Amino acid sequence: MHGGIERKLARWGIAFVMPAVAFFTLFSFYPIVSAFITSLTNRKILSLLRPDFVGFKNYGYLLGSPDFWNSIRATAVFTLGTFIPLLIFSLVIAFFITGMKRGQRSIQLAYYSPAILSSVVAAVIWLSMLDPRGLANQFLNALLGTHGIDHRWLASSTMVQLSTMLVYFWKYIGYFVIIFITGLASIPPGVYEAATIDGANRWQSFGRITLPLLRPTIAFVSIMSMLQCLKTFSTQYLFTQSGAPGAPINVITLNIYNTGIRDHLIGRASAMSIILFVIMLGFTAVQLRVSGGEKVSY
Repeated sequence: MHGGIERKLARWGIAFVMPAVAFFTLFSFYPIVSAFITSLTNRKILSLLRPDFVGFKNYGYLLGSPDFWNSIRATAVFTLGTFIPLLIFSLVIAFFITGMKRGQRSIQLAYYSPAILSSVVAAVIWLSMLDPRGLANQFLNALLGTHGIDHRWLASSTMVQLSTMLVYFWKYIGYFVIIFITGLASIPPGVYEAATIDGANRWQSFGRITLPLLRPTIAFVSIMSMLQCLKTFSTQYLFTQSGAPGAPINVITLNIYNTGIRDHLIGRASAMSIILFVIMLGFTAVQLRVSGGEKVSY
């Protein structure tokens, strides 16, 4: 009798899980396998000829290509320059918002509102702001006491990298602030009350209570923000289409697009996609291992 109920529950469990498994297989696992197989050929996107098997020749070409290594550099610069400020500032802002007595909802809504915009819309908004006559120049000139100076946001190699980072920081910081606020709300208030009784101030409580208990949330935000940065494409694409120099912001995803769509070398583009997938998988594994090193219990 008991075994029959367990078997019935197991069948229902499989029935509910199978749609998710089928969805993952069709839209995630199969494209990865297909991209890897394509990366081993010299397939061209518009060619009617049967592609030839070339083995790891595409990977060898990429590893010896200065253009590909420039994409690695551009991706690394963008990821580090965006990921670290996103993680730090979203945590600090969430900490201050949770300490506010009034207006929390309004502040959260204001921070989160850019996250509902598509990346294309966000990039278009910032293109107008980074124009020589735009708000970015006016603000920086007012801050530095200069007048009528064009800081070349979309022309200088350094400034165009900074510009893409600003777009992503502005768009996603509100999303991660909300996640941190949710994580902070899950910490039992009694822990802070006990610390206050023991004489701890707010910053001591933050360093010795909040950060350790917030470790799972920090790990989640770290992984999500880093993956989001590694997948960046829309901002860099629109900026280069608007005349910005391509080399400083030619991230891997943009290089994949240009190689596969513009140059029709879908086999080589697939090889870049697999390399990017391995990089993302490796960073995720490292972050999960580091964050899981210490267990925290209430």
